[in-house]
Amino acid sequence: MKLVVAIQMVPDLVEELVIAADVPALDPDSVRWVINEFDDYAIEQAILLKERYGGTVTVVAPGLDGVDDALFSAAARGADVLVKLDGDFAEGCNSHALGRAFAPVIKAMQPDLVLTGVQAHHLNDGTLGPLLAEELGLPYIGYVAGVKIEGSLAVVRKEYPGGLAAEMEALLPAVLGIQTPDTPPRYVPISKIRQAMKTSKVQEQDAGELDPAGGVVPSRMFTPQSTGRATMLESDVDQVAARLVALFKEQGLL
Repeated sequence: MKLVVAIQMVPDLVEELVIAADVPALDPDSVRWVINEFDDYAIEQAILLKERYGGTVTVVAPGLDGVDDALFSAAARGADVLVKLDGDFAEGCNSHALGRAFAPVIKAMQPDLVLTGVQAHHLNDGTLGPLLAEELGLPYIGYVAGVKIEGSLAVVRKEYPGGLAAEMEALLPAVLGIQTPDTPPRYVPISKIRQAMKTSKVQEQDAGELDPAGGVVPSRMFTPQSTGRATMLESDVDQVAARLVALFKEQGLL
């Protein structure tokens, strides 16, 4: 079985985010890129499927700073092939552009199953999974929390709000958006990652010119300003409730 995982690198929210002075975007020189959490889950799910059913796991990633660390970490966990796409991903790249960049590379691999994280926190024009599935002409199921392979079918557990879940089938090949793997991602010691750096090779491919058409174009980006407009209501329950009703009426909400 050929398993392909398409991952994204996202700004590290632990670091301070700096807005560029001339365009409505983050300053690319100040961003520290880390693997998207849900994509890390997708890697784990792919490796679990490899361990159960055999095959190979290929991880494809955009060429941003820090991506080599993410790829070698995947290799230390069990990924077989590492592919880095070279392109201007730091400058205005969106989900549409990523889907179009990933699609021809992944299509050439002729995978049985493509996995990606269900969402990423830094893009606002849709999730990568369904956009990639559209480019590949494959079915897509998102919010997946478990995968089994039964012959030519992927049997997945899909989660819904309110604690509801459903079991669905997709004819292979297909694209899955992973919300959580069957088991939590395994811990990989730094010594194993360093060993992977010596034994694994990152293949580089040209992503070509990125096409962001169809995505949302930000018109303004700014840091929220702190204000002192909060009003604390301190009294008994009836008086606080009456005051809230009055405030709602003043705002035209009631």
